Amino acid sequence: MMKVNLTQRIWFSFIALVVLVGLTIIIIYPISIKGTLNDETYRMIEQEQARMANPFSEHFSIPQSEMDFVERREAERSVGHVFLLDGEQRGEPIPPDEVLKEMVMNAGNQTAERERYELTYNEATLFYVITRIESDGQEAYQISFMWDTYRDLMVNRLWERLVYLLLISSVLSLLPAIWLKRYLRQPFRVLGDHFEQISKRNWKEPFHWEGDEDFQKLSDQFEGMRQNLIRYDRSQKTFIQHASHELKTPIMVVKTYAQSVKDGILPKADLEQTMNVIIDETDRMDKRVKDMLYFTKLDTMKNDTINVEEIKFGTLAFQMEERFRMQREDVHFEIQGADIKIEADPEHLQVMLENLVENAMRYARDTVWMKAEKEDRKVTITVKNNGETINEEELPTLFEPFRKGNKGQFGLGLAIVKRIAELHDGDAKISNCEDGVAFKITIPKP
Repeated sequence: MMKVNLTQRIWFSFIALVVLVGLTIIIIYPISIKGTLNDETYRMIEQEQARMANPFSEHFSIPQSEMDFVERREAERSVGHVFLLDGEQRGEPIPPDEVLKEMVMNAGNQTAERERYELTYNEATLFYVITRIESDGQEAYQISFMWDTYRDLMVNRLWERLVYLLLISSVLSLLPAIWLKRYLRQPFRVLGDHFEQISKRNWKEPFHWEGDEDFQKLSDQFEGMRQNLIRYDRSQKTFIQHASHELKTPIMVVKTYAQSVKDGILPKADLEQTMNVIIDETDRMDKRVKDMLYFTKLDTMKNDTINVEEIKFGTLAFQMEERFRMQREDVHFEIQGADIKIEADPEHLQVMLENLVENAMRYARDTVWMKAEKEDRKVTITVKNNGETINEEELPTLFEPFRKGNKGQFGLGLAIVKRIAELHDGDAKISNCEDGVAFKITIPKP
């Protein structure tokens, strides 16, 4: 496919339009104008017939002409007349025998008072009108004829004027075409300048076009893109800042303890306790890095990239109980709806439930509930703990990345939960209950 710029597209469209109009006129105009002039020729013939009141009266004399039948073709509007009565022909001039024979035959077969005819003679068209009249009680015919000279001459004249008109119109159309080119290119140039600024990561200047509805819509879409880039850039910077803060503390602890051991100084009572601190901080740092990588992975995924399978809720819930019950032996697990089947990505669903249970274990007093409920075409997963309630003002922000909890801990666990729910076209909510806090994840069935 040929690549053209906007200016070339405008000129090609303009030329194509002119050519299309010209071809349409070339094809349709001669046909329509010839039909119109044919009617005009017949009308002139009939008018000449009407001027002769009674051609067979003794006071009537046929107009004399020095032109013969063929010579009349050179005259633009010359009308000849032939009269038939009892086999007698009167007229000036009398047509040739072959033409007269056809006229007489058509007159004999004519049923209407007046009929129009045409014939071809010497590669030219002859128009004639036969009118049935009465003279002294006898039936007679008046035949008036005219060559196609007038019609062809008028067609040629009109055609020449039309060609001139098309040429003048095409030349004058260049002015609006030039104006249209500049009119269309102006907003694109402005938009291009803004795109160039964005490519240089300079997206502070807003863009809004007024006056043209289509370009205004385009500018609004561009402005929406600019706002999204600003939010994305801000979130990326925030993410990096929080990630640095999350990793800074464990790295500093590990470095300090390692340096102390190297210097022969034990920060704790013995070497084992000192190394346990280093291992704990390393595990904490490892979990933070894994969470950040996983959250970044989820942020780039789309709904059609997840692997949806059918899995029983109890299969995952009992795994969570087995994994976390040793962390706090004073916490009791309640599992409900174990037979409920969920259609979701098993890996993502496991990570989501793991983060919810881990969060519940952190705040629970002595009980954690895991429940699945089926409603219409959706499944609701609830993870509840009987710990302290959360300040109502903080509830809407708990799913934000690196949000600080009421125990002063930053993390991505709840942000990962919400993102996994969104990947399954679901939703994540948190609410205070009479005896604790409940997290509800709704996953629709595909």
